Amino acid sequence: MSGTFKAILVSRDEEKKQSVDVVDLSMDDLMEGDVTVKVEATTINYKDGLAITGKSPVVRHWPMVPGIDLVGTVVSSDSGSFSKGDKVLLNGFGVGETHWGAYAGYARLSANWLIPMPKGLTPLQAMGVGTAGYTAMLCVMALEKYGIEPSKGPVVVTGANGGVGSVAIAILAKLGYHVIASTGRPGEADFLKELGASEIIDRSELSEPGRPLGKERWAAGVDGVGSHTLANVLAQTSYGGAVAACGLAQGFDLPATVMPFILRGVALFGIDSVMASKEKRIEAWKRIATDLDMDKLDAITETIGFDQIIGKAHDIIDGKIRGRVVIDMTA
Repeated sequence: MSGTFKAILVSRDEEKKQSVDVVDLSMDDLMEGDVTVKVEATTINYKDGLAITGKSPVVRHWPMVPGIDLVGTVVSSDSGSFSKGDKVLLNGFGVGETHWGAYAGYARLSANWLIPMPKGLTPLQAMGVGTAGYTAMLCVMALEKYGIEPSKGPVVVTGANGGVGSVAIAILAKLGYHVIASTGRPGEADFLKELGASEIIDRSELSEPGRPLGKERWAAGVDGVGSHTLANVLAQTSYGGAVAACGLAQGFDLPATVMPFILRGVALFGIDSVMASKEKRIEAWKRIATDLDMDKLDAITETIGFDQIIGKAHDIIDGKIRGRVVIDMTA
């Protein structure tokens, strides 16, 4: 393979001032790996927005091609796990942070980071799910494993308009749960109800300092916000309930007490999507293919081209994105 391809490259100078450029790369420029993939689709997660805007130090290798998710076709492989022509999917493993990622025509990766493309999903649908939706499914799986089921009571989802929140609502609703959506955008209530939310609450009910224990309002929660919001979700979880925490949009602190844990037996599960085992990844993606309404996924997905990535990365940090943004790299 010869020639060049477009890529987004994040760099910084000696004074640590960051710059973002669209550049031409060749195959020789790519980082080491045993599988080379032609990127067909990717997406924009909050972490990708942080990498491009520099709002938080997620990039740990300079320069960096961002993009933590991709679907593509193997063009060469030195691994016995994949062959030329295989369709593969990637989430996480530091790609877009320590290893060049998806915002380029090609990516060279470790076979250990890849899974076969899930059956029943197109590349654009898989990236409509992306790390955000895959994380949402990991949250649901953790709650189920603990024994949470629709008969136990409602499930609250914070950051409801975000990627994790919107997909979590759609999955939980299809599984039969009564979903309470917490959002800072009350004008999006109809949208959230179309996804499957039964109730809408304003995020201000959860985002300020609260009591160590509150009224028992839900059996479980999916929280992508952290800080006071997570503390209040825990404080209002019913006896024997559980909360899956996967984000820090409000902050990485947890100003809570032990009261929900020792008086109500509430469980808190930390959900890491970046380094999850291949077995857990494959299970989650199989569940996504069956337990996510693809019509609802399409309703929350916007498809753009490569040239719009940088602008949309700023939008996601500014809270202007509803649902998911997919990049068609073949357009």
